[in-house]
Amino acid sequence: MPITMFGIKNCDTIKKARAWLESHDVAYAFHDYKASGIDRQRIEDWSRQVGWETLLNRAGTTFRKLPDAEKSDLDERRAIALMMAQPSMIKRPVLDLGGRIVVGFKPEIYARDVRGK
Repeated sequence: MPITMFGIKNCDTIKKARAWLESHDVAYAFHDYKASGIDRQRIEDWSRQVGWETLLNRAGTTFRKLPDAEKSDLDERRAIALMMAQPSMIKRPVLDLGGRIVVGFKPEIYARDVRGK
């Protein structure tokens, strides 16, 4: 299965991850979920794989600008609803390796999990 990177094209972390993949001759498809959307089933699948806590980007400005009431007492259902409403709240990138995902970008993780894929 081909590798698909999910994210937002103007994100600095996405740019770093794409540069890493390209410099290591790793073929991949890019899905900009801000432009093309993201379906609930995919977010739910990701959440089951890595946990909603890993998937939700709490450090981003979109999340930080939420009213405190929306940020408190989060559970999986509420976190998924937030990510559906504002895909910018999904941590970037999400790399689908064909049945398994890697969330975020760290060169050492990509070297271990992506190379030779």
